[in-house]
Amino acid sequence: MKYQAITTPKAPAAIGPYSQALRAGDFLYTSGQLPLDPATMTITSPDIQDQTRQALENLKAVLEAGGASLEQTVKVTVFLKDLEQFGAMNQIYQEYFGATPPARSCVEVARLPKDAAIEIEAVALLV
Repeated sequence: MKYQAITTPKAPAAIGPYSQALRAGDFLYTSGQLPLDPATMTITSPDIQDQTRQALENLKAVLEAGGASLEQTVKVTVFLKDLEQFGAMNQIYQEYFGATPPARSCVEVARLPKDAAIEIEAVALLV
């Protein structure tokens, strides 16, 4: 299978041996996006809503670099450090995905890179 690596300076650089996204056939698979400011590579707020917004902005930038958009997203996985923050995360998430959101899984995890409160990955259909 042929695939193409996607990178953009509008999202945080990979902090390990992985691509920001891979285009494979008609799909774009993103790596998990942390709530890092792409310029400073730091988490600028401890607030879950601020972190959700930044992670989604990073996800949006990677999708756009790969020729997709949030509207073309078919599956999202959200990793939360504290499931008690589910409702607050959902308020921001809904702003980005609107009336017809993609399929989604949301799981609580023990820890995330850079001690982030959230990480979000997605799959988008490119046609």
